[in-house]
Amino acid sequence: MDCRVLGGVVERRRRRRRRRERKREKRKKERVRKRKREKEGRKEGRKEGRREGRKKKGLWVSGMSSLAWFHLLLVLPCLGTSRTCFPRCHCEVETFGLFDSFSLTKVDCSGIGSHLVPVPIPLDTTYLDLSSNHLEAINQSMLTGPGYTTLVGLDLSYNKISQVIPTTFSRLRYLESLDLSHNSLGAIPEDCFSQSPLGDVDLSSNHLLQISLNVFAFKGQGKPINVDLSNNLISRVSREPDKTVPNIQSLNLAGNQLTSIPDLQGIPLRYLNLDGNPVSVLEKDAFLGLKGLTHLSLSGIHHLLNILPFSFKDLSALQVLDLSNNPNIKSLNPKVFYSLSSLQELNLSGTGVATAFSKPMLRYLPSIKSVALGKNIRCLRTIREGHYHRAAGPNKKEVLRCHNGHGSVAPYVL
Repeated sequence: MDCRVLGGVVERRRRRRRRRERKREKRKKERVRKRKREKEGRKEGRKEGRREGRKKKGLWVSGMSSLAWFHLLLVLPCLGTSRTCFPRCHCEVETFGLFDSFSLTKVDCSGIGSHLVPVPIPLDTTYLDLSSNHLEAINQSMLTGPGYTTLVGLDLSYNKISQVIPTTFSRLRYLESLDLSHNSLGAIPEDCFSQSPLGDVDLSSNHLLQISLNVFAFKGQGKPINVDLSNNLISRVSREPDKTVPNIQSLNLAGNQLTSIPDLQGIPLRYLNLDGNPVSVLEKDAFLGLKGLTHLSLSGIHHLLNILPFSFKDLSALQVLDLSNNPNIKSLNPKVFYSLSSLQELNLSGTGVATAFSKPMLRYLPSIKSVALGKNIRCLRTIREGHYHRAAGPNKKEVLRCHNGHGSVAPYVL
């Protein structure tokens, strides 16, 4: 056979083979697109079906009495994801997961009145707001029923609650946040919170006269807890040393009646606020045992006359110290700042020390970055002009350069 004829035959066979391969590839892509369209159609159909189901359930339940609704929640837990809410309450539903199969509900029943409490809530409720309802008492029976056992957050603020008993919150085994602020509580029973894994407790603006920190020691406690006890009448803070140490991370005792710094040894505090208490003197070793404290606020203590040397001796990890608005502090011995090797921010505005801040004080503050000396005077750590070096060394000159409303003030060499 002629070579040219043979070459033509081979070429035609190659072209036919390529055409067949292109057709197969086209059919394959078409099948993939078809399956994708069918899958999306089924998904949309399921969503539409769920929406219709919810609408029907909502119409059916809306006319029911509160008692019937309560029994319905007992019998039909599937209605927990319904957007229908108890009359005068507002339910906000958040859905998660594939096809929105998982939901969490926040229920706001604030201001509905004490005669309607307890209220039935959906089974998937994580947060319940019962604030501003003129409640005078709260007990276990008012926090029992479907939806309550899995609560994560509970707001009981701005009521008239004067007493809680040890079993009040005993069934709330997943409760992490509790707000009892702005009530009339005079005391807290020691085992009141022992059954809940609380992370935040707000007891501010009540009538508490004293507090035992053992209240915040939970069985098997692992995570830290933030406690707000501000604006009470507390004159004594105690703790029984032979009992479990409460894992308190943040403690706010501002606006109470403490005349001395409470003994908080062993508590793993990182934040402590004692603003506005009638403390007259900070004694030596006033904060003994608080080696992990990083933020200390002692602002607005108008009775404070003196801070003795070594008052902050154990606070080697302290980074922020607020001594502002203490007008009766006229001067400070440099050894007041002894051991504050990690301190970065110091606020002395509104004190007599603002005009008497001295270079010897800085010898005890090697890490200081910012000092507030007045409303418009702030000193910031900088490198003195003309002393920049490629490598840091003993010749490096760092200064605390202060500025006011009229410009720069003479720097302090560190």
